[in-house]
Amino acid sequence: MKGDERREQILATAVDLFSRKGFKGTTTKEIATASGVSEAMVFRHFASKEELYGAILHNKGCVDGVHRFPWEANETLQKALSEKDDFAVFYNIALDALRQHQADVGFMRLLFYSALEEHELAEIFFNEFVSEVYAFIGGYIEQRQADGAMRDLNPRIAVRAFLGMLIHHSLNNILWDKKRRLLDVSDEEAARNFAEIILAGIKK
Repeated sequence: MKGDERREQILATAVDLFSRKGFKGTTTKEIATASGVSEAMVFRHFASKEELYGAILHNKGCVDGVHRFPWEANETLQKALSEKDDFAVFYNIALDALRQHQADVGFMRLLFYSALEEHELAEIFFNEFVSEVYAFIGGYIEQRQADGAMRDLNPRIAVRAFLGMLIHHSLNNILWDKKRRLLDVSDEEAARNFAEIILAGIKK
């Protein structure tokens, strides 16, 4: 196996173990064993656990990636932003988020562990990703407020309300209600309704 492939294998194994056992419950020796390599090989690719944590976020596109955020590669969303099509903007952000959450359940669980254990990965994720998401969506709301299209309210509260709907929906589907007993709708329908709900509250 080539060096890059081995590195990716170690990263994938680390995410899987961290997401199932937490950070405190996972050792580099366990990561090595599950990856089929020696512990020395793990440290050859990642000099420290901290470097491994940073690599996980980089691998997920959360830091220093070509497209750090899903919407940067979404041509439909970029067109909506340029045209100030409010519904299309919020719909596409919501749809991207819901699809990403469902496609990478292990990473979602890893983030929950990092927050519950007050792990440094949570702080890195907040600084490098969450704060930027708030700035991006909040910045769009501020722009539309200046245009006179949206109500004079705190943009960050609006962002939190919007993201809260998305995250709660994904948490139910991923953790609490995998069989969709409470609500079984497509990502498209959920995204459409969440966009309509937030806009009903913030548009003039």
